Amino acid sequence: MGSKYTRGCCGWLIVALIAALVATAAMFAIMKRKPGGKGHHKKPLPVPGPPGAIDSKYGDALGVALQFFQVQKSGKLENNQIPWRGDSALTDGKEAGLDLSKGMYDAGDHIKFTFPMAFTATVLAWSVLEYGDQMSAAKQLDPALDALKWITDFLIAAHPSDNVLYIQVGDPDLDHNCWERPETMTEKRPLTQINKKSPGSDVAAEAAAAMAAASMVFKSSDTTYSDVLLQHAQKLFTFADTYRGLSSETYPKLQDFYNSTGYVDELLWAASWLYHSTGDQTYLSYVTVQNGKTYAEWGRPTWFSWDDKNPGTQVLLSRLNFFGSKQISNAENEGLKSYRDTAEAVICGLIPDSPQATASRTGGLIWISGWNSLQHATNSAFLALVYSDYMLSTRTAEVQCSGKYYSPTDIRNFAASQANYILGDNPMKLSYLVGYGSNYPQQVHHRGASIPADAKTGCKGFQYLHSPNPNPNVAMGALVGGPFQNDTFVDSRDNAVQTESSTYNSGTLVGLLSGLVTTSSVAQSFT
Repeated sequence: MGSKYTRGCCGWLIVALIAALVATAAMFAIMKRKPGGKGHHKKPLPVPGPPGAIDSKYGDALGVALQFFQVQKSGKLENNQIPWRGDSALTDGKEAGLDLSKGMYDAGDHIKFTFPMAFTATVLAWSVLEYGDQMSAAKQLDPALDALKWITDFLIAAHPSDNVLYIQVGDPDLDHNCWERPETMTEKRPLTQINKKSPGSDVAAEAAAAMAAASMVFKSSDTTYSDVLLQHAQKLFTFADTYRGLSSETYPKLQDFYNSTGYVDELLWAASWLYHSTGDQTYLSYVTVQNGKTYAEWGRPTWFSWDDKNPGTQVLLSRLNFFGSKQISNAENEGLKSYRDTAEAVICGLIPDSPQATASRTGGLIWISGWNSLQHATNSAFLALVYSDYMLSTRTAEVQCSGKYYSPTDIRNFAASQANYILGDNPMKLSYLVGYGSNYPQQVHHRGASIPADAKTGCKGFQYLHSPNPNPNVAMGALVGGPFQNDTFVDSRDNAVQTESSTYNSGTLVGLLSGLVTTSSVAQSFT
């Protein structure tokens, strides 16, 4: 009896053990398939090849989005494709003996602010550097390059000497007292400059970042122009770093429009771009050994915007950690690792089911602020997409977020969800990209779009601001401010919080759509 009982017991134990192993294996497999599963060691995905088939949804949206840069152009227009736009601000800069007619109006008014304009150029250049082959496959590279050069031409003109940069054209008070088309402006457009005695390190460093990034974009097609951009970038960085100060403290009126909260993030951002464009170790040491611990806010994820460049710098420098770079010291490598660790913390805050996920969302959209709410969703999605492509291109299988693991596909899916929301997959069933789809905002808060091209309004065309009718002109490609946190949107021209658009939103939107339009590996180096 005893021996029989023992054999039976062992048999049942073996069966139970096998069943337990099968169940564990099944659970492990399920967790591996499920985003965020605790199953570790996901298999690296294959590295994408050249651009594949074009996703028509994102391709069409990209073509629409790029048109907004044409809508916003100042100066004598070339090959104008926007029928209701014409030449404007042709005498900008004349009082200083300069031609500052180019550049772009920042939003629905007619002021040219160098700070957000330069940021637009930086992220647009970054988008081309990462996704230029996708843009080309979608036949949208040329419009992106045209928009970028229109801004960098302005930045070159606005930097007439080493320690002078013009940071504003126009008077916001005069401008906001008028509602008129840019083509018919008659009010004075005074110039504002930063210099040794009136510093603005934030603006100067952002302009340096823009020109350093753009110098790499144009290096293969126009080496002379590329060299000019790089020379300006290096001089502007030295100016920004040597004569430190905040533009919104030098000129307190700026606080009502672009209230920059610091300049050290722009210095790190600019130095990062200068390292990429020059390979000069001095810039890498600047962002890692010399200033990383003090200024980079390692371990503290924040929101990427025209004001806060830290998340962008963290993702950009993680590129060096992913792909490696020659002649990097151990101390610099440690700094790069800290940037990458913080970039991962940013990513972990974005993935919806991550333990570190931010609660600042609508149903499915990152939502941080009521004013221009789509800014943070678009910027965050762009950074996430770039980071996921760094992972794919280096066969990095996963990121860890407090014990859960996420693949590049999981991160890309988050980025796509934000783009899809913008394009109409939202409770309002509304495309927030004007001109895309059949249902988009009709009353964009935009002077030129709201006034008939043949109207004679003078300065006081406010009847068009308050009109209940749709805009007579379509501001193609405008990404409006966006929804409230409850996913609602009021399409009214008087509701500037939700219906005003901006060029700096369009910069990262173009990058996001370009990255989604097809799959492709990113280059190991920009140069």
